[in-house]
Order: sequence, then C-alpha cells, then structure tokens
Amino acid sequence: MNPVELIIKKRDGKVLSKGEMSSFVKAYIDGSIPDYQMSAFLMAIFFQGMETDEIVSLTDVYINSGVRVDFPKEMNTVDKHSTGGVGDKITLMLAPIVASLGIKIPMISGRGLGHTGGTLDKLEAIPGFRTDFSSTDFKEMVLEHNLAIIQQSKELVPADKIIYAMRDVSGTVESFPLITASIMSKKIAEGAQNLAVDLKVGSGAFMKNLEQARQLAKYLKLTGEAFGQKVAITFTNMNSPLGFAIGNAIEIKETIEYLKGAKLPDIDAITKELAINMVIMGKKATTREEALALIEDSIESGKALDAFRKLIELQGGDSRIIDDYDLLPHTAHVIEIKSEKKGFVKSIDSKSIGYALVGIGAGRKKLEDVLNYATGAELFKKIGDEVAVGEVIGYLHCDDKSLVKSTIARILSSYTIIDAKVETEETILEKWEI
Repeated sequence: MNPVELIIKKRDGKVLSKGEMSSFVKAYIDGSIPDYQMSAFLMAIFFQGMETDEIVSLTDVYINSGVRVDFPKEMNTVDKHSTGGVGDKITLMLAPIVASLGIKIPMISGRGLGHTGGTLDKLEAIPGFRTDFSSTDFKEMVLEHNLAIIQQSKELVPADKIIYAMRDVSGTVESFPLITASIMSKKIAEGAQNLAVDLKVGSGAFMKNLEQARQLAKYLKLTGEAFGQKVAITFTNMNSPLGFAIGNAIEIKETIEYLKGAKLPDIDAITKELAINMVIMGKKATTREEALALIEDSIESGKALDAFRKLIELQGGDSRIIDDYDLLPHTAHVIEIKSEKKGFVKSIDSKSIGYALVGIGAGRKKLEDVLNYATGAELFKKIGDEVAVGEVIGYLHCDDKSLVKSTIARILSSYTIIDAKVETEETILEKWEI
C-alpha cells in the first residue's frame, strides 16, 4: 500500500475500497504514516466526499480497530446521540428516564469543544464522578443497572479517537462522511442496537439549515442500517440556548430540577420526543401515546430522579448533590445581566454566547484545556420574548471579576431586539421515525 497513491486517488474523487482504507488507517495508527499524510488524506475526503459504501467501510474499519461490546439481541439496547449545541443537557435527564423503564442504555459520550458543551464534562462537575471505565466494567454496569455513560477508551474505537484529534487540527471536522463514521462507529461498538439522534439546526449548531441536516441524517441512517441498527432522527431547533442554564455545574442543577418537575418547555419537548423513540425501539411500548404515559409517570413518580441518583453513585459521584446544590462547584461571583434595550427578541447568536462562556472557563478552546466547572450563565429570554430596559434577563457565574464586563457585553450583543412583536419558534422541526 502506497499512501501517496491512495491520497491522490481520493483527491481525484475516486472510490476507495474497504481494504485500502483499512490499510491506510492501520498504518497511521502504528506510526508508518506520518501526520502530514493523514492530514492530506482527510482533506481529500473533506473536499471530495465519500459514497455511502465508503462511509460504511470506514465505520467498519474504526469499529474493528478495537473491541466491540455485544448484548443479546432480545435486550433491544438503545442509545441517543446529539450533534451538539449550547446548553444541551438533554442526555442528563433523558437517559435516566428511559433507564428507569427497564431499557438498557450503553452510552459512550464526548467532551465539549468550541462553543458546544459535552455530556462528560457536565457529569464530571459532580464531585467524584468517573467516566474512565474498561469495556468489561461498562458492559457489567449496563447489564446490572441499565445505564452507564463513559468516555471513549483505548479499547473502544481507538482509530476514531486518534483520527478525530487530527481532524480537529487539520480543518476537517465538518466533513459529513467523517462525522458519520466517527459517530456511528462508537454507537455500534458500544453495543447499541437502536439509536435516537438529536440533530440540531440553527445558530448554535454545526448544521445551520435543514437541508444540511437532512444530508447528514441520511448518512447516519443508512450507515446504522448497514450494521443492523435502527436509527430514528429528530431535527431540533438550536437558535436559542436550551433551557436556561449554560455551564457544567449549573446544567447539572437544572437537570435535577427538571427531574423534580420543573417546567422547561424546550427541554421538555426534546426530551420527551427522543424518549418516545427510545421507549418504542426498546420494546417497552408500541404506540407514542403509551410511551409518553410511561415517560411522564417516570418523572412524576420520582423513578427518573432515582435512576439519576443511581447513575451518580454507580460511577463514583456524590449523589448528595441532588438534595444539596451547595456540594456542586460554584463561583465567587454571580452577577445580574440586565437588558440595555426594550422590545422583542428577534434572534439569538447562541454560538457567540457559547464562545463568551468558553472565555471564562466553561468550555475549551483546545482539547487539553482545563475547565472551570462552576462558570457559566443562566439566560431566561427566548426568541419572541418581550424585554424591558434594565430587566434582569439572566445571571453570569464567574470567578474572574476582570472578565465580567466584557463577557456580559458579548452576551448582550448576541441578542437582536426589535420593536415589532416576534413569533416564537417551534422546538421540533422535523421527525424521521424508524
């Protein structure tokens, strides 16, 4: 295998065989191919794209670079994946709800990068919470307790972990074929027989419009089906940050409040829509109405909150945080954010808000950055809401007082406020059910 030949072949838009991709990936992992050639290979894919068969082959190469966790088919294991957004804490309430209904959820999650938050980072804001488990421990936890949420290990899909790092520094993260292989290899290798995808669209998402999102959705669905995995896709609105909290520890608090019955309309709509798909795929209900009744009972009865408590304890965390928020990380300063304009919120630059909070430690500029779990913001206004001058529209949680003024200014500049009344937006944009 001559790596230069394969780079040129893909550069010229030709289809690579599974054997060619396998040879290239293996050679990169063992050090035979240097970073600059992998970078060139990824850039060729970025510009030329891939056929569906190529994506399936690359996904298979990723899966077979490590161990694969398998569960008996009759278990109907289910997982959920989100393409990432600002304030996206859906997994934190969704997974316990579904697990409380007796459905097995093996979940490999990710960390935040850029303006989007990561599920693992939020969970690790809980004192003591661990995500570094072996594939054997992972499987045992799912079998015994229905749910485990862990990080990608050296055992599971190591090729993707190594190549993702190269994608991040070579400007090829946004390639749909590479995104698909990365997502689906983890979701198949972890043992999920069914997958509910939350594909976010809007100012705070990687997908800016439904046309882009549908293209990625097609790749995800076809790739999953090629491996026998059923995939349901929900397209959701990411023009406003989700919920009110943005930041790791304060999103944990908001999760607990939701599981205790707090009203969070956008969070509720997405959580229940995804949960319905997961409950039906998990064979615990046959209709949407039946599934929704089970989900609502799980929340109202406290079973979902108990499942979240069990998850925290299982993974080494301090579950007392559920009853005592003071045990979560908190900042030295909590400052009011006051509107400087009156009118109606026409649009929100959620991405800009995300980056503003990265600047105070709530997220990462690069993978090795250390997070400040306590920092973030609570923002109460959505598109269509009315705002008055001087009204408190949120709070900034910050440790460095010298960054307060500039961070609040950037958050305020992310809101476009006009005199005319603005219609509210739909949370669920489109559904592709199984």
